Amino acid sequence: QVQLVESGGGLVQPGGSLRLSCAASGIIFRLTTMDWYRQAPGKQRELVAVITRGASTNYVDSVKGRFTISRDNAKNTVYLRMNSLKPEDTAVYHCHVKILGADYWGQGTQVTVSS
Repeated sequence: QVQLVESGGGLVQPGGSLRLSCAASGIIFRLTTMDWYRQAPGKQRELVAVITRGASTNYVDSVKGRFTISRDNAKNTVYLRMNSLKPEDTAVYHCHVKILGADYWGQGTQVTVSS
């Protein structure tokens, strides 16, 4: 079955950096578009970044220039490098994939940006 396992979250000061990882199994990873979403307390889940199987990327405006999504097809892993973190980036970050119309989510990893 499809499994997505995130890691790399934590507590970081404003201006700091983190790299999130999402290890995928049960899919043909190299052919699959992968996404990162986030959900802050009291807010709707938000699409943060997308990477296609051809490695084209797209970002929500609020993270452009600060976040970078990338993939390693040999490791079946997608990454989210987050620089210049702000308190408003605090959220649970989820890896996501859609396969044949079905949505699959990882358990999420907490990112807290605070001094």
